[in-house]
Amino acid sequence: MSKKSKKNQLKQKPEPEVIQSSVSFSFNKWFKKILTAHPSELLISVVIIGYAVFMFGGGLYTVTSEGILHNAYINNKFYFLYPSLSEQFTADTVISVMLYLMGFAGLLTVYQSTKSASKPRQAYMLLAVGISLVVLSYIFLESAISIKIAGVG
Repeated sequence: MSKKSKKNQLKQKPEPEVIQSSVSFSFNKWFKKILTAHPSELLISVVIIGYAVFMFGGGLYTVTSEGILHNAYINNKFYFLYPSLSEQFTADTVISVMLYLMGFAGLLTVYQSTKSASKPRQAYMLLAVGISLVVLSYIFLESAISIKIAGVG
């Protein structure tokens, strides 16, 4: 064997074994594609960050809670946020997820501002926008929590 063919054999990844049974050929082909798929780092990062923001925003509670909390009227008054810390509307989750995403976008903007050190004006603008987003997100989240603590008054 030549040196090139030996190197090619070493470089090739072994194929994962596909269970051969009475499953159709197309299913085997699909299963093989899934086993050999290599998702990009960006896709993995976006999925993990999305999952974390969903969990921080109270998405698990919204998914598992009963449907009675979708009604935003209490004593003939409309509420965006449920006036108690023990329960929440679906809108509570949406609002908190949006605010967390706004804060995360601010952090990414601050990070991007450090990459443009050769352009000071652009760096300062990105830094100002990023800090503004983070501060606004924090203020709105704190005010939402204080509304929920105050309750129905």
